Amino acid sequence: MTQRPATPLPPPEERRRLREAGSLTQAQIAVRLGVAGETVHAWETGRRTPHGREREAYAHLLARLSPAPRREPAAAPLAALTPAQAFDALYAFCAPALVRQAYLLTGRRELARESVERSFQLAWQRWPEVARDRDPAGWVRATTYEYALSPWHRFRPRHRQPEPPPADASARALLDALLTLPSPYRRTLVLYDGVGLDLPETAAETEASTPATANRLLHAREAIAARLPELADPEELHWRLAELASTERLRAASATTVRTGGERRARILTRAAIASTVALMGATALTLRTAPTHYEPPVAPGEAVRGVPPRVALGPLSEGELELRERLREATVSGPAKLTPVPR
Repeated sequence: MTQRPATPLPPPEERRRLREAGSLTQAQIAVRLGVAGETVHAWETGRRTPHGREREAYAHLLARLSPAPRREPAAAPLAALTPAQAFDALYAFCAPALVRQAYLLTGRRELARESVERSFQLAWQRWPEVARDRDPAGWVRATTYEYALSPWHRFRPRHRQPEPPPADASARALLDALLTLPSPYRRTLVLYDGVGLDLPETAAETEASTPATANRLLHAREAIAARLPELADPEELHWRLAELASTERLRAASATTVRTGGERRARILTRAAIASTVALMGATALTLRTAPTHYEPPVAPGEAVRGVPPRVALGPLSEGELELRERLREATVSGPAKLTPVPR
């Protein structure tokens, strides 16, 4: 039995050009093909090649985006997604995996969900920027990781108490080993061995050089292997990470809930900013109203006057001195005459 030849595809650069010419994002292409947005990005960069039905569907879609020949009728244009539909599609493909990845980074289920929701709320606020980004899924993933690994969570009261560990003993051991790694090492390990990014992409997402990223990855693997020798093989470590993330039933909220929650949060923050501005303006107006209208110079301190002769007399007698003088006058004088007080 002969195999049917594979459907031809244009070069990777042409695939991206055709998508951009059709005013479509990678997330929109992923929705139509039923694949992840990262898969479309890998097809356009040439790192991966579609096969089977995915290849046929992708080739058919690119053919519809290609300019039609002059003698053939033009293909029907693809229906453009609204911003809300594109956001919901991106959330549906990325959120479930991101929640599991955030759990590997933090070991906390509630923080993992919160990190994904906050990152997508921020993405919805900046949707024109995110929609035009080369890799919207990478943008949201980087934002989720930054929020999940923020050191300020340790000061929150509900994060001071540990959460129940996984029920399986091997899963607990792997999670404990992950949480002992420094945050940059843990993030690098999850991106490379968990998500499956290559070294340059991992370095770009962690904002580090490629040699530094390679060193972090090697040290992280060595630390995991020192505690769990059976995970010295990177392939085995990859599957154990995937198993640990999948055993926990972590469900993200619906896209509509996240989107409306982000809008409500933005309205609250906007109203708070307006209220603070109005209060500041009122305080400024009150200060201007009650402030003095003219300048009153302070009273100068006393200074010594030169040229005045010094005081010679003793000044008026005190009450005690007057009493003593009266007693001396009334007392009987005895003794030499020179001691007798002479009245003036």
